Amino acid sequence: MSDANTPLMIGRVQTEAGPCVVTERDGRVIDITTKGAALVRDIFEMERPAEYVQQATGRDLGPVAEITRAGAWLAPCDLQAVKACGVTFAESLIERVVEERAAGDATLAQSIRLQIEEEIGTTIEGLVPGSEAAMKLARQLKAAGLWSQYLEVGIGPDAEVFTKAQVLSAVGTGALIGVHPGSAWNNPEPEVVLAVNSRGEILGATLGNDVNLRDVEGRSALLLGKAKDNNAACAIGPMIRLFDDGFSLDDVRSAVISLRVEGPDGFVLEGQSDMRRISRDPADLVAQTLGHHHQYPDGLMLFLGTLFAPTQDRDAPGQGFTHHMGDVVEISCPGLGTLRNTVAATDACPPWTFGTRALIASLATRNLL
Repeated sequence: MSDANTPLMIGRVQTEAGPCVVTERDGRVIDITTKGAALVRDIFEMERPAEYVQQATGRDLGPVAEITRAGAWLAPCDLQAVKACGVTFAESLIERVVEERAAGDATLAQSIRLQIEEEIGTTIEGLVPGSEAAMKLARQLKAAGLWSQYLEVGIGPDAEVFTKAQVLSAVGTGALIGVHPGSAWNNPEPEVVLAVNSRGEILGATLGNDVNLRDVEGRSALLLGKAKDNNAACAIGPMIRLFDDGFSLDDVRSAVISLRVEGPDGFVLEGQSDMRRISRDPADLVAQTLGHHHQYPDGLMLFLGTLFAPTQDRDAPGQGFTHHMGDVVEISCPGLGTLRNTVAATDACPPWTFGTRALIASLATRNLL
């Protein structure tokens, strides 16, 4: 049983029998899958999910390190919709405008970046989206011919919320993560991901990699689906830390997410995303995603966006960062662990074949429905 000083975790592991719901205790993985609570979704719909996980008994699957070596971790969500918020940090807002004006051409990025910074400066930092001050700046930028669809969602009243991945398609820690081979300008996006049930209750948090194809989205925002929703291009994990007496949404608000990319060519990229600098409060982002107009009967996982937008040159001066196949990406945060994945082409990653029908069949075979 956990106490207030012990992280209360829930996740999913692939076993010979099928996907199992697990928790972690004293460095060991405990299978708590039961009839009536065979899914993370089922537990999140309970009146007191954290209390259930804390008290649940189950089968010891072995040490965390052994599960990790076996590559058995799955994304810690199952039937939840996987949604994401974009342009929630001022710095990332600048980079989205750079992509738009460069029309996907990385060689133009640096000159455009300098021009935008000169034109806008720090005027957007500290602005509350939708506020009177933000709307005043919006009018000024429009009058100067500097308006952008990204500025609209960055400082306007409505957040950008999109579908990042299909239900059950996200990969877990240790898996290959996919970058479309047709992209020549792309990057990882280290983010906090909130776990939310159908009632809009924020139950916990984990880490995510919202892989982004900058050249594809830069050509047209209407290509967002092609830029974001590709085979293995969404990683979540390693586990969801549930809110309890020792961990709350305030801890998410002050979290610092670290990123490290180490390439087979010896290239190393490091950075951080400080949640204290987010422009929209996480609770507001959840409220804009789920409510009277948008229902999610199985709950949702919500990526909160990232401050980190890599501009460090890798292959040539002025062209910034892009992935190489074989890059090892580590996203970490104290209290949430480390999400570790290796980059591969989307068509070289294992194809996604285990969907909702397969999950139902697996549960039925195990008499868990």
